[in-house]
Amino acid sequence: MNNFKKYLGAIVVILGAILLFCSAFTTLHNYNGVLVGSLVIMFAGLLLHIFMGKKI
Repeated sequence: MNNFKKYLGAIVVILGAILLFCSAFTTLHNYNGVLVGSLVIMFAGLLLHIFMGKKI
């Protein structure tokens, strides 16, 4: 379980990038909500990666 916590931030960043990548090939790139949502997910993953790295 400790290994999973170690990489949780990176996994969340990758999920945000996948959302952004998938929206580029569909018609979802015209909607600001999807773009802002992926930005928020990636930023949260970055912060999570930093804070979890300091704790472990």
